[in-house]
Amino acid sequence: MSKQQQSSGLPTLPGGIEPVMVGRRLFLRYAGAFAAGGALIASCKNAEENPITVPVSVDLGTGDIGILNYAYALEQLEAAFYTQVVATPYANMSAAELAILTDIRNHEIIHREFFKAALGTMAIGALVPEFGTVNFTDRTSVLSTAKAFEDLGVSAYNGAGNLITSPDYLLLAGKIVSVEARHAAAIRDLLNPKSADFAGDDVVAPATGLDVASKPTAVLPIAQTFVKTPITGANLPTA
Repeated sequence: MSKQQQSSGLPTLPGGIEPVMVGRRLFLRYAGAFAAGGALIASCKNAEENPITVPVSVDLGTGDIGILNYAYALEQLEAAFYTQVVATPYANMSAAELAILTDIRNHEIIHREFFKAALGTMAIGALVPEFGTVNFTDRTSVLSTAKAFEDLGVSAYNGAGNLITSPDYLLLAGKIVSVEARHAAAIRDLLNPKSADFAGDDVVAPATGLDVASKPTAVLPIAQTFVKTPITGANLPTA
């Protein structure tokens, strides 16, 4: 076991790959780059210059690796969305709203880079987002989409928990889903301030007090509408 693995506390992935924790310096590098919007703009420019390019289909894989790639795909989507939101603020975005959305963007970038580093050579490639249905100049359009993404992410982590065999990965998923739930509550409060909607009946069952859980077969078709890259989870575990 290397010193790096000892410090991260994560198990070695198949093939002897050691997970890598994303440090503050690495995060700041990514956050600064994406705050400028350069990577996203370059990606969009390349897509416009190569309109006939067809994205290669991505298979998430099997077992725990497949579930980690599943989470990585969702984090890619969320990170790309919030990067665009912060780079091009909607009309009359308040300083408080910008601060909240920037924090969420930073968290999603950290989550994305963590999964990318942890998966190493087994990570899927970069997905191409498709946000054509989102009006980034309109507050309601942006926050409604953010609400949908956060609710989807929370339900996805909840639904994938029992598909993970490694206790270490399950613990990590639990830590990340708790952050995603905080995001969901914050976005709901922006849309409907000081209401009970932060934990509405559509996401928390009144009878049980438990959050919604959705399997990959239900989540991926929804996520796919915001991603140009075809994604298949046909080989993911189901039980």
